[in-house]
Amino acid sequence: MTATPTGYVTVVWDARAKAGREADLKAFITAAVTPSRNDPGNIDYEAHEVEGRPGEFLIYERWESRAHLDAHLAAPRMRELVPQMLELIEGSIEDGIRLLRPFRPAH
Repeated sequence: MTATPTGYVTVVWDARAKAGREADLKAFITAAVTPSRNDPGNIDYEAHEVEGRPGEFLIYERWESRAHLDAHLAAPRMRELVPQMLELIEGSIEDGIRLLRPFRPAH
């Protein structure tokens, strides 16, 4: 992932809960939102459940810079959370990460 031309970084992460773990994943994500919002450099950190798809979640986050995102990902609490999250989701964390690059029409 790289920063956008304006410097900020936008990340979208989507995840699907393992069968029978939907409520557990929702509770896990809910508990993680506020600490992430309070990390230095966070602009937005919003969790969503995909309507009509129980157990499918999307997190939208924006950071002032790649360095802020990297610091968030390297925080001690994240090292603790990752193994717990892997027990709740289908696939890997990396499978659901996407970087968004904004663009605007010239006119």
